[in-house]
Amino acid sequence: MLTAGPAAAQVAPTAPLPRVALDTTAGRIVIEADTLHAPITAGNFLKYVDGKRLDGVVFYRAVKVADRFGFVQFGTNGDPKRALPPIRHEPTTQTGLHHTDGVISVARFAPGTATGDFTISVGDQSPALDADPAKPGDNAGYAAFGRVVEGMDAIVTILDAPVSPTATVRGSFKGEVPVTAVKVLTARRVVVQ
Repeated sequence: MLTAGPAAAQVAPTAPLPRVALDTTAGRIVIEADTLHAPITAGNFLKYVDGKRLDGVVFYRAVKVADRFGFVQFGTNGDPKRALPPIRHEPTTQTGLHHTDGVISVARFAPGTATGDFTISVGDQSPALDADPAKPGDNAGYAAFGRVVEGMDAIVTILDAPVSPTATVRGSFKGEVPVTAVKVLTARRVVVQ
């Protein structure tokens, strides 16, 4: 005899999270966008991908604190022709996501100003990039929304590349600008098996 269990015990199959392949001059990087926990931020990233707004952008910042520890940034880099309107901030205290090795987040100034610039953590960057209500200032951190599932070797290559001691990006990031920028050739959704 078969009996039906409680509704909570019956788990519906969930669709896999969307993935994006960044084909770069340093190799392929595949990112899984967590639309379940960070729907606004992951959805924003997918809009940039679907609109081909990340094709041709570069990794313009590499902050290496130690071996396999730091972060890299890529994206629209303030280009108004590529940027979409800013999105509402989803702090890590809300999403439960953390800036561990390979996690991608959206860079911002004040909360609610994030557009199309993205940061990938190398090593655990949670203390620096996660939201922390006990910290001074706006303390909302960056909004984590996914993770690298393939190609961390390419991310480490970008982090380890030489940086210029004098170059800046619009007056910022001195000592953090790669001598030879890694270019995103294409950013496309990939089928998840």
